Amino acid sequence: MEDMKNGKRSSFSGKLGYVLAAAGASVGLGNIWRFPYLAAKYGGGIFLIIYIVLALTFGYTMIVAETAIGRMTRKSPVGAFKSFGKKKWLSFGGWINAVIPVLIVPYYSVIGGWVIKYLVEYFRGNAKQLAEDGYFTDFISNGVSTELCFMAFCAFTLIIIFAGVQNGIERVSKIMMPILIVLSVIIAVYSVTRPGALAGVKYFLVPNVKNFSWMTVVSAMGQMFYSLSIAMGILITFGSYMKKDTAIEDSTRNVEVFDTGIAIMAGLMIIPAVFAFSGGDPNTLQAGPSLMFITIPKVFQNMGFGTVIGIVFFLLVLFAAVTSSIALTESAVSTFEDELGWGRKKATVLVGVIMLALGSLSSLGYGPLAGIKIIGMQFLDLFDFLTNSVMMPIAALLTSLLVSRVVGIDKIEDEIIHGESAFRRKKVFVVMIKYLCPVFAIIILLSSVANALGWIKM
Repeated sequence: MEDMKNGKRSSFSGKLGYVLAAAGASVGLGNIWRFPYLAAKYGGGIFLIIYIVLALTFGYTMIVAETAIGRMTRKSPVGAFKSFGKKKWLSFGGWINAVIPVLIVPYYSVIGGWVIKYLVEYFRGNAKQLAEDGYFTDFISNGVSTELCFMAFCAFTLIIIFAGVQNGIERVSKIMMPILIVLSVIIAVYSVTRPGALAGVKYFLVPNVKNFSWMTVVSAMGQMFYSLSIAMGILITFGSYMKKDTAIEDSTRNVEVFDTGIAIMAGLMIIPAVFAFSGGDPNTLQAGPSLMFITIPKVFQNMGFGTVIGIVFFLLVLFAAVTSSIALTESAVSTFEDELGWGRKKATVLVGVIMLALGSLSSLGYGPLAGIKIIGMQFLDLFDFLTNSVMMPIAALLTSLLVSRVVGIDKIEDEIIHGESAFRRKKVFVVMIKYLCPVFAIIILLSSVANALGWIKM
């Protein structure tokens, strides 16, 4: 059942295959660098508490809704939405879910290429060079080097997708996810035992109400999209590969635990280490995207076994990046298979061409194409803003409306109890999908656009 031969749709072998693939989709670069810097910037422990509450409510609801729609229809996002009517907003909802991965995976692969570069340099023993001021800037402004690393990451992802659902995605996830967990524990233990690191542990884990602000909530909500891969079409696609006897609620809980656990581990890997390195200055953590490529190499250089830790850390990050890029690419491939009636090979080639074309714009955007900006943003920043700040909240809003206004809670419940005895968190699901998920999506959209226009500062 690898491809859509004889009318049969690809499928995961069972619950473990789905959970590891969905967790792999969720655990990515957003967890490793974005979560720690947002946690540091917006209150440490209080941000963590709010995020966990949102994961158990908003995140849970969207994962269950998208997975159920996928399994119910056995289609990728476009076909899934169209299954429930011919209204234009339904068609739009399907296509926006489908287009998001097509736009994300090219620039995501560029960052994946940066990770490959750093991993190779650590293996070559160049830890000191990586920690020097200006190294990262010089690297990303070198068009040839960044393009080659980007293409290497793309090739790795496409080979796995080419192999199919069970032989490619599921097999790789079953290998990478356990290794990723082990590596994260090793680095976290090493990090929290550094001199001066306990202050960082306390800041990250102990909630302080004084650090709370409205932007703590908005940022935690925004992080939900990155962390749980919701509103990207991925979970609808993966749901369509899920067997009927696989429990959706149980699988969702496992994905939540995986994702939140890795996010907390990432915080324990990075925040205490940077606290120890900076003498307790939390502002050092607010470097955003550059945290992983500028601050962390400096931290490792000042540690014992810095080269070894650097290799382990960037290997961990590479695994996280690959599992997410696989999910993003698979969602795009599935859409082309369904909507164009193509086979996996042809659809994978088309997605590969799109990845290279759009990804090259992002890859060269800090070098040869640095002079070209759209609404003040380089290509990578532009694609990131359009997908994560504009399109994903809209996709979440339309998915919520689809479930609550068109499909109906009863049909979702029928789908869920195929694999389990009861819809245990039904009350939470109903309140969230009918009222709070649409409100959250609108808040994130308006806040993000207002921030981009300079009306508010996030």
